Amino acid sequence: MTSANEPHVRIGDVTHSTFAVGSHARAESHQATTPGGGEADEELLAAVRGLRADLLRVQQDDRIRRLDDVLAETEDEITRTGAAGEGRRQRLRGLLEDAQAVLALFTSAGAVAGLLGM
Repeated sequence: MTSANEPHVRIGDVTHSTFAVGSHARAESHQATTPGGGEADEELLAAVRGLRADLLRVQQDDRIRRLDDVLAETEDEITRTGAAGEGRRQRLRGLLEDAQAVLALFTSAGAVAGLLGM
């Protein structure tokens, strides 16, 4: 039974949180990897980030902007879920092929293409 003098405690969403309750409580945080494709997607994420950095060095046109947008979406998807979906991978493949003349200058583009099985 609670009295009117006791504080009201409300705990909302505790996703990605660490907390402890009580006089002898101990809080421990363990960071787990996001579920997903594992090492291959981690390599793809690193390659995508490298290519995005390289794209900052070239003259921007519609093809490069579209490619960078999809690279950013791919980076976000891998970061959030741990993997890039097949639809995203296919779209990225198409954009890499479309921008191939410009991308031939970068080894980072070759790394992304290789990880996509091109």
